[in-house]
Amino acid sequence: MTDLPYLASRLYGTPLLVARSKLEIILGVVARKLAGDTLATPPPANVDTGMTGGLQNLEGIAVIPVLGTLVRRSSYIGAASGLTSYHDIEAMAEQAFADPGVRAVLLEIDSSGGEAGGVFDLAQRLRQLAQTSGKPLWAIADEAALSAAYAIACAADRLWLTRTAEVGSIGVVAVHVDESVADAKAGLNYTFLHAGAHKVDGHPHAPLPAPVAADIQADIEQLHTQFISLVAGFRRLTPEAIRDTEARVYRGEAALQAGLADQIGTRAEAITALQRQLAMSAGRSLRNKAAALSAARTPPRSQPSPKEISMNDHNPATPADDAQENTVPNSNPATVTSPQTPPLDEAAITAQVEQRLRRQLAELTEIAAQAKRLGVTVDPAQALARGVTPDALRQSVLKQAAERDVAQDIVAEAPQQPQTKPQSVADSPLVKAAQAYGVRK
Repeated sequence: MTDLPYLASRLYGTPLLVARSKLEIILGVVARKLAGDTLATPPPANVDTGMTGGLQNLEGIAVIPVLGTLVRRSSYIGAASGLTSYHDIEAMAEQAFADPGVRAVLLEIDSSGGEAGGVFDLAQRLRQLAQTSGKPLWAIADEAALSAAYAIACAADRLWLTRTAEVGSIGVVAVHVDESVADAKAGLNYTFLHAGAHKVDGHPHAPLPAPVAADIQADIEQLHTQFISLVAGFRRLTPEAIRDTEARVYRGEAALQAGLADQIGTRAEAITALQRQLAMSAGRSLRNKAAALSAARTPPRSQPSPKEISMNDHNPATPADDAQENTVPNSNPATVTSPQTPPLDEAAITAQVEQRLRRQLAELTEIAAQAKRLGVTVDPAQALARGVTPDALRQSVLKQAAERDVAQDIVAEAPQQPQTKPQSVADSPLVKAAQAYGVRK
């Protein structure tokens, strides 16, 4: 059974980060429920997300759903009511960023917002997880990222939205219901006995006093300033630009012009673009590693030889230097230089290293494809970056497959050298030479 008083306390007299249209629907449903109407609750949708808690892993990209009305905790109603809690989102994000099989995270958002409490902490936590792990965090508004949902979307490095999606509504709202007229019609008169002048501020059984309304408004303004600061910092816009939106809702191309989103596209297009960025990052890592290996093989430039000092300089030469000078031919009597080492062809060395790394990556990729058929997940780019050799990776896959009682024939071991027939002692060239020597003797 739904705890109606608790539900009402989360809606009335408390700041909310929710779009006006959604707020009207929620208030309408809750008002009917509080009035005693029986509302049918639809059964929860049977959605196969592929993983517990709604988290999906699409070839190394973790997709976190941010759907429906957002609340700090949803246990008091349950997920069947279409709610998503900030705690659940944070738990999924921590799981995704800690998973070595996840290379990037995508927030899939379709929400008009919800409670103010906890949303700013969640947004900061998401950004922190992305920066600490070094994994990209993207988001897509499909079809809405409004108010609290937009605060979460702003934590992403890049924000996509579908052609008709809405973003924005960067504002705060609080609702007070005056039930005094209805109480009078019902013959009810409420008297609150309390200690503390502000203990019952904003109760619904009397008109809202002006001083109490001013206090609530001041709280709303303070939350609004935090909201603006968060969005401006994440989106790299000025606070004035965000404040000037006046909590407007922007759709599609208008959101791009306002600087509230980065690109228009479908969910599939966003995932493809994210995969392309991951591939490019892996390529850059490959080139950097090749350059580092090339630099490691290039000897340091030698210091100028003492023989390069002009004879006109005031630095006196040692007797050993004089003896060495007489043995070094030089057309210039004023300067004597030692033979120079031919310069190394750095471009050729880099090309050789890159070619070797490409071959190694191709072999690692082939092992990863074969390992997938055994049910073992391998990231070839990560293996290359960590310096894992194909032989070591092959042995690791075989070991994991063996532990799971899976056949090992798919990932083939390195081909062995063909066996040769053992050579007889009589056929040894040394033995034959000794025998010939004995006959001659």
